[in-house]
Amino acid sequence: MDFIYNLKIRNETLFNYGLICLVFSILFLVLSKFSTTQVYNVSSWYKPFKFAFSTFLFVWAMGWYCYYLPQFNINLFNWSVIILLSFEIIYIAIQAAKGQLSHFNISTPVYAWLYSMMAIAATLVTLYTAYVGILFFTNEFPNLPKYYLWAIRLGIVIFVLFAFEGFVMGAKLTHTIGGVDGQEGIPLLNWSTKFGDPRIAHFIGMHALQVLPLASFYIFKNTKATIVLSVIYGLLAVFTLLKALQGKALFNSNKQQHDVINS
Repeated sequence: MDFIYNLKIRNETLFNYGLICLVFSILFLVLSKFSTTQVYNVSSWYKPFKFAFSTFLFVWAMGWYCYYLPQFNINLFNWSVIILLSFEIIYIAIQAAKGQLSHFNISTPVYAWLYSMMAIAATLVTLYTAYVGILFFTNEFPNLPKYYLWAIRLGIVIFVLFAFEGFVMGAKLTHTIGGVDGQEGIPLLNWSTKFGDPRIAHFIGMHALQVLPLASFYIFKNTKATIVLSVIYGLLAVFTLLKALQGKALFNSNKQQHDVINS
């Protein structure tokens, strides 16, 4: 509860926006249980749920970290993030309600344009986050434990790298390597259990933003351990990406998958 209270004091705007995203993520999850609308053979509401919930985690983390930055225009950052990510969530939710794709949908000029706008929005948020990361490398933070500072720095670095990894999927207009989208996947996240799925690396890498600072601050409390953890975590994300690019499922490699890839 102390974290929630302090976050509201540090950045009330992103605190409130994060709560809104959390509420909508719950709403989307509830809709997935009652709606029969599907995309890729799963509830169409899973995607807006995942995006709203990940946005909640992202803005709360950034609201916490940006408080440490001296002479930082926090209002510009706040509203840039809110406008850009809200556009993404709203469009994804509208398409979910229609039972249509949001990502990779270039079936009409309008959908192609909106998909491009989503890519631009994600790029701008990622670049702004990268700028925040640069500020953490170039400023002094005498009141922060060194291990915690390095966790924030490396968490942002890995986040940025694997946010841009999303362009691997965007360029291919698919999130399945070695097969077609809509194959069998794990519950809720729907990561493929038969073919390569770059979304796994995307997920792991982007959540370094939360995992590394939390692990460093509450568990390791040591700079060397934090750096080692960050390297291992980054290598895990790279491993899952390379495996996906080979068309291999992370959770279940089988003969059928091998035959399809080599056919």
